[in-house]
Amino acid sequence: MTVENPTKTEEHGVELSDAASSKAKALLDQEGRDDMHLRIAVQPGGCAGLRYQLFFDDRSLDGDLFRDFGGLKVAVDRMSAPYVQGATIDFVDTIDKQGFTIDNPNATGSCACGDSFN
Repeated sequence: MTVENPTKTEEHGVELSDAASSKAKALLDQEGRDDMHLRIAVQPGGCAGLRYQLFFDDRSLDGDLFRDFGGLKVAVDRMSAPYVQGATIDFVDTIDKQGFTIDNPNATGSCACGDSFN
């Protein structure tokens, strides 16, 4: 018989690049907030059916899965976790684009603007 450790925290399978982690930490530092984590969620919407939400949150929802990236906690709710399993979040800062990007192997298609996927 196996007894589970009730204090064990389950982790999600999202990866965060060093650039994305550094940028998110810098944004939180800029706001003087050490009580928040980065949340990744998937919601219905967009022209392809599902859209990502990436935001700072001070709440912990029942069933959240967490990972720590050099002091930055990243949360994914249980309903979103299967949709983003294996996804990599990066931050790009080039002449033509600046912002967080999500490379998701689970997405079978996306819309032209890149804001939603299926």
